[in-house]
Amino acid sequence: MKHWAQAEERGIIWGMRALLKCYLFFGRGFLQIFLYPVTAYYWLTNRPARQASRDYLARIRRYSNNSDIDSGYLGSIRHFMCFSNAIIDKLAAWSGTLTLADVDYHGREAVFGHLQNQQGVLLFGSHLGNMEVCRVIATLRKNIRVNVLVHTKHAEKFNALLNEYAKSDALTLIQVTDINAAVAIRLKDMIDNGEIVVIAADRTPVNGLSRVSEADFLGAPALFPQGPHILAGLLKCPVFTMFCLKEGDKQVIYFDHFSDGMAFKRHQRDAEIQKSIQQFADTLQRYCSKAPLQWFNFYNFWQSKDETSNNT
Repeated sequence: MKHWAQAEERGIIWGMRALLKCYLFFGRGFLQIFLYPVTAYYWLTNRPARQASRDYLARIRRYSNNSDIDSGYLGSIRHFMCFSNAIIDKLAAWSGTLTLADVDYHGREAVFGHLQNQQGVLLFGSHLGNMEVCRVIATLRKNIRVNVLVHTKHAEKFNALLNEYAKSDALTLIQVTDINAAVAIRLKDMIDNGEIVVIAADRTPVNGLSRVSEADFLGAPALFPQGPHILAGLLKCPVFTMFCLKEGDKQVIYFDHFSDGMAFKRHQRDAEIQKSIQQFADTLQRYCSKAPLQWFNFYNFWQSKDETSNNT
């Protein structure tokens, strides 16, 4: 299996533009009918993604001791269909048709308490649920700016596309392949301005595997990036995890306190980063158990560092 960044990007800009217009003109029901056969075709033709789906479902079934989770072919199809529904939810968030009435929150008071005091916040996100719903956060109160770090060369084009339809330009996608000094300085300025920075903490770096650590995740070692935790140490700001799960007709965003501000001691730096990564992995697996079909990493997440290096 390849590193996740080597997987072919199937949702290109013109395709997303077409889906957005289809959603706006014809509604969710029509688009859902269209997406289901496309998803079924993708499931049939992408054997590695299908294997990764079944492997994950088997692991979460054992970890959560939930016999209702089907790790067979039917369960995998349901997993892919859930991803299709998440795509429609992304379109709703991007187009502005997802309103505050469609979203519930848990733990937002602590986050907004920091923002009211002009103190920026770093949010650790993941590929569990739908991070795009965080666009709605920017409409909760005036002067809230949300900056999302993404690992795609299309970030600027996506940003322009989304802002064509969005009612607010308070969300910015920032394309990064590595958190270097220039990126860290830019993000520090955002935090100092009382803004929100969001980074996915469950994907290994695009450029090399020198900054990864193994953590126990769903009963086996898995690689997690050190970058988000190193960034938290540089920004010296409050850190929360953020998971947005679909629960019935609602998008529910969960904010959990992670750290008041990380400061890694030089002689204990590696051990403290490892501890922080394991803390995130523990939180992630708890939320995976809450919504097992909503974790959308369709590649072999449990590859060792040697296996991943051989595929890059």
